[in-house]
Amino acid sequence: MSARGILATVVLLAAGGAGYIRFAPSDPALWHVSPPEALFRDLPSDRVQALEGAAVLRISSQRGGTEDLLARLDAIALATARTTRLAGSPATDRITWITRSALWGFPDYTTAEAHPDGLRLYARLRFGRSDFGVNAARLTDWLSRL
Repeated sequence: MSARGILATVVLLAAGGAGYIRFAPSDPALWHVSPPEALFRDLPSDRVQALEGAAVLRISSQRGGTEDLLARLDAIALATARTTRLAGSPATDRITWITRSALWGFPDYTTAEAHPDGLRLYARLRFGRSDFGVNAARLTDWLSRL
């Protein structure tokens, strides 16, 4: 195969991968689920905890009722660039949003769920192992605007 053929193959594979990342369907049954309970053990309220490829946040119930907090958070999330709601609503006590990166469109999923102690948020990547801190940064931003 010539150098030109190899280059064309590489470009086609990269374009195919980028297309898959940007247009792969997001199944609510996989992503609109309760955050794992273990992530919130001993987690202080109103502080973002970064994890590998993810971040968690417990928003204190002292900030308001959970339905009101979810409604306010939903407005903040939907005002965030490249963010859409995948499933849920404040009335259902759980919402999952998809936020896509600007260049490649990598999807990150953030789920917020009502609990007696307030809201629990779990932001995580779909592809790869590292999110380079973007999920923690997003949760920090949303908390500051709440």
